[in-house]
Amino acid sequence: MMINTESVLHGFTDLKNLDHLGPIVLNQAKGIYVYDQNGKKYLDANSGLWNSVVGFDHPRMIEAAKKQYEKFSGYHSFFGRIAEPAVDLADKLIEISPFNKGKVFFTNSGSEANDTTVKLLWFINRKKGLPNKRKIITRINSYHGVTAVSASMTGKPYNSEFGLPLDGFIHAACPHYWKNGHAGENEESFTKRMGEDLENIILREGADTIAGFFAEPVMGAGGVIPPSKGYFEVIQKILKKYDIPLIADEVICGFGRTGNLWGSQTYNIKPDILIASKCITSGFFPLGAVILGDRISNDLMEASYKAEEFPHGFTAGGHPVGCALALEAIDIIINEKMIENVQRLEPIFMGRLKKFEEFEFIGEARGIGLMGALEMVHDKKTKTPFDGSVSIGERVANQCIENGLICRPLGPSIVLCPPFITTDDEMGIIFETLDKTLKKVFSEVKSLG
Repeated sequence: MMINTESVLHGFTDLKNLDHLGPIVLNQAKGIYVYDQNGKKYLDANSGLWNSVVGFDHPRMIEAAKKQYEKFSGYHSFFGRIAEPAVDLADKLIEISPFNKGKVFFTNSGSEANDTTVKLLWFINRKKGLPNKRKIITRINSYHGVTAVSASMTGKPYNSEFGLPLDGFIHAACPHYWKNGHAGENEESFTKRMGEDLENIILREGADTIAGFFAEPVMGAGGVIPPSKGYFEVIQKILKKYDIPLIADEVICGFGRTGNLWGSQTYNIKPDILIASKCITSGFFPLGAVILGDRISNDLMEASYKAEEFPHGFTAGGHPVGCALALEAIDIIINEKMIENVQRLEPIFMGRLKKFEEFEFIGEARGIGLMGALEMVHDKKTKTPFDGSVSIGERVANQCIENGLICRPLGPSIVLCPPFITTDDEMGIIFETLDKTLKKVFSEVKSLG
């Protein structure tokens, strides 16, 4: 059965390719599988969009939604009113965060959470009499969202299509040693150079003009790029030296993806602010959170007293159903041993991923926890990429779809981030299907000459 989808505008989609292939219309799911309108079954090795980590039909999540809708179906968090689940969730997030105490501001997405944090820093600095302390530093190839502000933070070339970034958004070097290391440069020297790059930016711009440095523990939408060895130790010393807040964007890494509750734990990051979304509700509801440590919380409250309010918010921020679902998802992740399963599967996952480096066109297999990527190159010795006309990532992803596996193309890379409930047998299916797919695609590409 064909469904007319002409009225749908698809984001982050090769629309010419879509015109040729048509969209996949999904209408049900079970466990880590989704089904299209024709009944075809796909193993979703992308967890939806990194987030459906407890599966698409976890009974506790469904029951939590039903109960909350029956009790209190929706409300805002303005004017000193707030739904009880939002209070409980704020307490829980501080409890499990790196902070002893602080405050939580709710949004509907990670993009809104990053956008909010920039406004929050600008607000604090203006009330401190520092109106020029506005510049934001992120990294090349980072991803922080799609609002005008969070897209300006995102260090991806496609944002130039919108005339972004806005003024005052600066992108430091990307700490991808395999791709960006100089000939003969070891990893420690590369990390030192990354620190020098950041410090040079601070000195050039002036520390008194920089409001904050945002970093994902692992660059997710950049292609699953773990930091080079010792990167965050070096970076944090520099930020501390110049008293620049560090904001950990944990939208993808948070709630277990790297094998710890927070990516900040995995890389010994001591953030001033932590951004959360995606896994916070395991994809059952749109929700994001800005989690403020004590120092920033105090600054914000002082600024808000001066302004008589914090003039910012979203209609559905702190939505009672979303917060109830987040509380349930967090409990499932922590108490149903989801993180332990990530830790157990990691050596299997990374071991199978690394074996693909034996393939002629796989330049690097990289990852941590249950997030990994294969970067495909035309020439491994020189790391020369395929010509863009080959669309190597799209070729592999499309053939995976044909074979009943959903994975994500990110330029010349293929990304895998399976749900936390994945079993050993399902892990086997993922890699057996990917192996078959890569052999077929690479054979076709080789025949092109």
